[in-house]
Amino acid sequence: MGFMEKIKGLLGQHSDKVGQGLDKAGQAVDSKTGGKYSKHIKTGTDKAKEALGDNGKGDGGRGGRDDDGNKGR
Repeated sequence: MGFMEKIKGLLGQHSDKVGQGLDKAGQAVDSKTGGKYSKHIKTGTDKAKEALGDNGKGDGGRGGRDDDGNKGR
């Protein structure tokens, strides 16, 4: 099992905790920037959670494409 497969497996098993961590990190950054970039921070955390996909089975940032580059799941 390669490193990336191991990481994907861990993300799948703990996607709820990863999502909570992303929210907490986003709130911390938003607080430090005084809310100036709230919209951008929200977009970033939403995209990161979207990449996790269903129960951590995200497409790894491939934009919904399979290993052959075909669109869709």
